[in-house]
Order: sequence, then structure tokens, then C-alpha cells
Amino acid sequence: MRLGRLAILVAALACLAAAENPAEQLPNPTQEAHARALFKEIRCVVCQNESIDDSDAEVAGNLRQAVRAQVADGRTDQQIKAYLVQRYGEFILMRPTFSVGNAALWLGPFAIVLVGAGLLFLRRRRAPADDGRLTEAEEAKLRELNGL
Repeated sequence: MRLGRLAILVAALACLAAAENPAEQLPNPTQEAHARALFKEIRCVVCQNESIDDSDAEVAGNLRQAVRAQVADGRTDQQIKAYLVQRYGEFILMRPTFSVGNAALWLGPFAIVLVGAGLLFLRRRRAPADDGRLTEAEEAKLRELNGL
């Protein structure tokens, strides 16, 4: 148990050391570690392929401050994410939730592969069997071309 607490303390201190500006950090190391964990789950709206933890954009800094303020107020992860989604849309989450609205994005690739496989199957079923032999007309044309 002591080792676990020590690991949490070391992680919290590492998070404090990694913050961009000590004045922006939360005074409570546990809350700061919690906020930093959330930073990895929130997308920078400018960079788009980076979390706000990785981004140097000004808007990412503003989002980090907003998340810190919410963590300091005692809000849960779900409440913080709901606030950000309400303000910026589902895109703000690095891992969007599965919903009816984005089901096409999640299921679209699988549907395309299934439809393609079905079309290939139907095409092969309808194609006449080819035994590899030439028809009488093809054999006559081949003899004519070869001069036989």
C-alpha cells in the first residue's frame, strides 16, 4: 500500500514538473494529476490530431485552464467532458462515444467491406463456368491465324 501511495505521489510531482507554467498549476497535486490525465482525452480544436496535453496552441492552453478550473470545482470527468462537448461538439473528445449520430462513422467501413464482399460473391456466382477449352469458332480462327 505504501508503494502505491509513493507511486501516486511521484506521478503527481512529475505532472507538476511537466506543466508549462507553474502559475497555471493547481495547488493540489492530486487535482493537478487528475487534470493532466483529462488533458490526454481532449482534442485541441486547432491542431486536431493532438490532445491539449501535447499542443502548444493558445486555445489548448485556454482549454487546459478550463479543465483545471472544473477539476478544482470538484466536477467529475463526465461533467467536464459534457461541458466541453456542449461547447465544442463531440469532436473535442479524442475517443468520441458511440451514438446514433456518429454510428455511420463507426460502422461505415465495415458496411463498405461487407457490401463489396457481397457484390464479389454475387458476381462470381453469376459468371459462367469456364473450363478453359476453346469453342469451335475460336479453334477455327486459331487454325486460320496459324496458317494451318
